Amino acid sequence: MFDLFPVALFFVAFKIAGIYVATAVAIAASLLQVGWLKLRKQRVHPMLWASLGIIVVFGGATLVLQDETFIKWKPTVLYWLFGVVLALSATVFDRNLIRLMLSEQVRLPAPVWGRLNWSWVAFFIFMGAANLYVAYNFSTDLWVNFKLFGGMGLMLAFVVVQSLFLAKYADDKP
Repeated sequence: MFDLFPVALFFVAFKIAGIYVATAVAIAASLLQVGWLKLRKQRVHPMLWASLGIIVVFGGATLVLQDETFIKWKPTVLYWLFGVVLALSATVFDRNLIRLMLSEQVRLPAPVWGRLNWSWVAFFIFMGAANLYVAYNFSTDLWVNFKLFGGMGLMLAFVVVQSLFLAKYADDKP
């Protein structure tokens, strides 16, 4: 829920006051999110730093230029950044970041880790493209709804499918 804080506030602010107020709220919420973690001396995950940087740049451009196109590109840039980082880490550095993040929770054969990593790359590319499709073909109101509910729904569906795929590798030992 903590990760959805800026998105949820963006949604509420948009419904009440429009895209520019919502953008300012998302920037402030993201800054508060990182500030809260730093204040509590907790680690700020690199993905959260990336998200903060992108919302400040694209949200800032939206506010300064009074052009909602920039904020609509923010999710795509973030999704594609995640996809590129996963792909480059696997191909250039021979590091599977999905395995690094999840190996404590689940044990999988090496080829399965590879497929899992590439499925996330494909998912992030798809999500970025889906965001742009909705942003350029539908109203801003529908895009905001998609950003919260569609994005979350697709992510949940993807994770469920991943879980079903990984279930056959679950260790039944106590």
